[in-house]
Amino acid sequence: MLVVALLLAAVGGAAVGGPAVGGPATAAVPPWFPTRLGHLGDSRQVVVVAGHSRTSTSSTAYAYQRGTDGRWRAAFPAMAARNGYGGWQWASRRVQGTGTTPIGTFTITEAFGLAADPGTRLDYRRVDGNDHWVGDRSDPRTYNMFQPSLSPRRTWRTSRAERLADYPRQYAYAAVVDFNRPAPGSVSWNTALGQYVTSAPAVAGRGSAIFLHVHGRGSTAGCVSLSRTQMVAVLRWLDPALRPRIVLAPIADLPRA
Repeated sequence: MLVVALLLAAVGGAAVGGPAVGGPATAAVPPWFPTRLGHLGDSRQVVVVAGHSRTSTSSTAYAYQRGTDGRWRAAFPAMAARNGYGGWQWASRRVQGTGTTPIGTFTITEAFGLAADPGTRLDYRRVDGNDHWVGDRSDPRTYNMFQPSLSPRRTWRTSRAERLADYPRQYAYAAVVDFNRPAPGSVSWNTALGQYVTSAPAVAGRGSAIFLHVHGRGSTAGCVSLSRTQMVAVLRWLDPALRPRIVLAPIADLPRA
């Protein structure tokens, strides 16, 4: 937890942009501050990734937590982030393979990595060379799902899936962004096929494997990336009991994201 402590010290644990109730005029509060965002629901933790423009591949990430007093406070200093090489697109209009980062507000419920669990409270899966994330639009029952097996009876194609171990830098640590995921509770293990399947699929072709992960060499294929140190700190901070969400949007679109 030393990394988290050091980052918290840098912001002094103070509320940033004003309190949630009775704060300064809206004009004085930056557009990425949680009180300006309309889709957080009961979340008490939020990561806001603000793109510099609709076409930009660089962005700034902010992390906030709402205390029992109702005030939102910065968890870390602002973080330099990268997003998709294709810029941004509204989640409902996104098309697989365009390299765009989906605009919207999404839950974060699980994490994975090639490295050992860094101490996150999220469900964490340590992955290896057998593990894939499927984006085969011809097989909706497995679309945008983790698969731990190369069963000879599988219905998805490896050519349409990410072998997670092929990205050792980026996927050292990652949190799954719940964009275009199968419906919660709909996934089960099919022993005959040796794979996970869903009874309520995601929209095949809209996009899969959108993560918050460690920086690679440049922009992403639609994910958001942070430095390794920042990624570890964020994973240690995220708490499923606080219903974390991530807001992804260019600055101008944040109020509607």
